[in-house]
Amino acid sequence: MNQTASDQQRREELRQDAALQHLMGRMPSKIQTSFSEEQLSYLKLALVDRKWGNHSVDWRGTLKFIHYRYYFVLLLGRNRRELSRGERQIGLLFQTVFLAIFLVFSVLMGLLVLYLAKSAAGIDLIPGFSLGIWDWFKS
Repeated sequence: MNQTASDQQRREELRQDAALQHLMGRMPSKIQTSFSEEQLSYLKLALVDRKWGNHSVDWRGTLKFIHYRYYFVLLLGRNRRELSRGERQIGLLFQTVFLAIFLVFSVLMGLLVLYLAKSAAGIDLIPGFSLGIWDWFKS
């Protein structure tokens, strides 16, 4: 295979790319040298075009604990991948728990508003009994 000088230069430029260097560093040298310029450019395109790398929240840090350093990563964003059956079941469980908590909170807040409205109107459902919420609210 006879390559021109510009093809060789383009190939060397591609090999200097940080993402490609990281990928190539995990391959045997025999395999590294076997890629053509076109193959390298498509590899670079595939590495750069990762859609999963963008997150709404991408928080990374390190913590030092005694003699060791630990890292943490918090990633939040829209899930664009296919979920396994177990992941779908866990997601459904979390949705159910969240919905239950939301409904209980909403019902309690609704009852509180109704109780305050009843107390403000001076309606006494059980004579001589009070929860004390109206007195607390007024003060």
